[in-house]
Amino acid sequence: MIPLSVLDLVPVREGGTVGEALAATISLAAAAEAANYRRFWVAEHHAMPGIAGGATAVVLGAVGHATATIRIGSGGIMLPNHNPFVIAEQFGTLDALFPGRVDLGLGRAPGASGVIARALRKDLHQSASAFPHDVVELRALLEGDPAMPVVATPGRGARVDLWMLGSSLFGAQLAAQLGLPYAFASHFAPAQLDAALATYRQQFRASPALERPHVMAAMTVIAAETDREAETIASSQDQSFVRLRSGDPGQLPPPVPDYRAGLPLAAQAMLEHLSTARAVGAPATVRARIGRFLQRTGADEIITSGATFDPAARHRSLALTTEALAA
Repeated sequence: MIPLSVLDLVPVREGGTVGEALAATISLAAAAEAANYRRFWVAEHHAMPGIAGGATAVVLGAVGHATATIRIGSGGIMLPNHNPFVIAEQFGTLDALFPGRVDLGLGRAPGASGVIARALRKDLHQSASAFPHDVVELRALLEGDPAMPVVATPGRGARVDLWMLGSSLFGAQLAAQLGLPYAFASHFAPAQLDAALATYRQQFRASPALERPHVMAAMTVIAAETDREAETIASSQDQSFVRLRSGDPGQLPPPVPDYRAGLPLAAQAMLEHLSTARAVGAPATVRARIGRFLQRTGADEIITSGATFDPAARHRSLALTTEALAA
């Protein structure tokens, strides 16, 4: 069976609290481990009322203590928001606490407005331009390169697996050049999926960390007992996407049956564009859609996204998905 992983944004439900969101994420990680998922990744977002994963390394520390075997990591750390030395210390600390279990997925897009950039004390345009250099510096800090003028403690010698994240050709090219595994954000940006994977595989250069190309692709996956039930559960995330693209992000709303049918055509088209990396339905539906996606991409792993208003629905989805693929 294709290895499955989980991407979580620590969603804050309407009427809920950040504390409840964090507790739900920790519980979800334990459920993913019980269902034999390979990785549990948390994504960095800032100043969004419906997402509580901004302090990603702190969240991963709590997830690590609640689990024993599943790999934990960032999907990803937006490196332009930070400096490599601090990230080396943070993820070196995680590796010391949870040895051999830590992934560090790195992204270039800061995903922050000018107001947030000022709050972070960063020139994000300049930082994004320096991204390739910062990735190399971060890797050197973790490897303990003697040419580095400073030693990250913790950090030096940490067995952290670096990943390059992307939704365009830039990340694919950099991952190939550095010989890193590549994770593509096809769940929300599928337009350049095929071109990016082809570029990565064609240009890949082997490195001490990786002998051959390795791709993990993201999909929205929500499984339930029936197609209709799964689509209703998924309507919470659909609403969040529409609100985000409309410039009005908020907390995760409760599900609305037949939500898509009542949308304007432009919103329907936006959601339909994402359907190429979406498997929502009964187990047989999910199995078929993941199968078609794997035939198209040749991915080595799938990382599943899909926030649900009721945390129990996502627990059930994880179990049904693994059962469907095993069958």
